[in-house]
Amino acid sequence: MTGQAREACTAFEGSRALASGELAQVAGKVKEMIDRGEAFSALIFDDLTSELIEVDFRGTMEDVLLRLKKPAVTEEPAHSRGPGRPKLGVVPREVTLLPRHWEWLNTQPGGASVALRKLVEEARRVNSERDLLRSSQASLYRFISAMAGDFPGFEEASRALFAGDSERFNQHIASWPVDILSHVQKLSYNAFRSTGTEG
Repeated sequence: MTGQAREACTAFEGSRALASGELAQVAGKVKEMIDRGEAFSALIFDDLTSELIEVDFRGTMEDVLLRLKKPAVTEEPAHSRGPGRPKLGVVPREVTLLPRHWEWLNTQPGGASVALRKLVEEARRVNSERDLLRSSQASLYRFISAMAGDFPGFEEASRALFAGDSERFNQHIASWPVDILSHVQKLSYNAFRSTGTEG
């Protein structure tokens, strides 16, 4: 878990949706149901990525909520910086390029780093719709794999998803439980947009 207490998520117990909303709110509802014996193996999915969110439900409600507020990643200690180099939030990584690429980059205004940042930003702008489609399809597939991998029509629905065929996708999932279908419809919003239709 990332420690982001306000991320939107949805909890399921089997094929039944238990709660949806901010993580602390959802975890609180699930904890209440666990304490009443109404939930035993709840899964909580991030609504954007469909990644599973790990929540430790041991102890009291206060214990559970307190653990959610603790960041999972500690900040790195501050390093002393050399003179004349402002802290821009950049992350140094190794980049391997051919000599002709380095030659071209070094002739650009601002040098290689500035040129690479501009190229990345332009690529992000140009490919934003395709990137959104790809991440939306991945999120939807992640959810149906976890929740409906053994349901009838799963394999056919998966193929239709990556083919961008929302009509065929919906045909193959029509018999799935209503709460699963409802969440799939929510995740489908951007997963079929390149076809001019929504799932």
